[in-house]
Amino acid sequence: MANGSRQAVWEFFGTELKRRREDAGLTQAELGARVFVSGGYIGQFEQAIRKPQLDVAQRIDEVLQTDGIFERLCRKLIDDPRYADYFAQVVELEQLATAISEFEPTVLPGLLQTPGYARALILATHPFAADGFVADRVTARVERAAILKDAARPLYWAVVHEAALRTSVGGAVVAAEALDHMAALSRQRRVLLQVFPFAAGAPANNGSLRLMEFDDAPPVAYTETSFSGTLIDDPAVVRRAQRAYDLLRGAALSPEASLALIESAAEDHRRCTRTT
Repeated sequence: MANGSRQAVWEFFGTELKRRREDAGLTQAELGARVFVSGGYIGQFEQAIRKPQLDVAQRIDEVLQTDGIFERLCRKLIDDPRYADYFAQVVELEQLATAISEFEPTVLPGLLQTPGYARALILATHPFAADGFVADRVTARVERAAILKDAARPLYWAVVHEAALRTSVGGAVVAAEALDHMAALSRQRRVLLQVFPFAAGAPANNGSLRLMEFDDAPPVAYTETSFSGTLIDDPAVVRRAQRAYDLLRGAALSPEASLALIESAAEDHRRCTRTT
């Protein structure tokens, strides 16, 4: 579904939600209290500023007795077989974010991956997958990265653990190309990169962490493991995640030193190919 079509359906979702809520005689605050979000969030859903998570849409259906219409609309909009269920809404939010900050402890961030690197990661978790399955997911990852080339691209700041630079994902050639790509994006000032070095010790966050900011909506956090992910919009928890990210950023190398280490790690991978 094209982005314009998706936005039109989200706007329909918001208009229909407002109509059904008013028919039920509920204010935004009253409906929000019953589905465990704020009244302000309900207002943002109705204006199609923020897109509700599936469980919120399900609770709205229960409260308004709408026979599953909002759940069906939500599933239609987030149902992309190329993405895991828990990640589909994150992809939608990426398109709206004005700033994205993330920490990756073991692999290079998805938005910075080359096709070869992405393919190696996908094959590592799906070793028996058909070629079409792998190709679809590689294409999806590359398409996501297009937001960094857009004139209205979000401010993107990534902290990457040194372990991710040293791991030979896809072999030395693929790993070196991926690091070259990251370095090029940094030199073009499309992204801001920092490396969390081995010498810094334990990081303030052990898993993947992403923070997203928006013009007209509160920030959200997203955490992920190998088999699940959690989108967090509770303001108190998001603040804790932001503090953890600040600690990670403070312990990381400067952008200049980070770029030098990324380029050095790429050369180390290339040296491996010359000596084997």
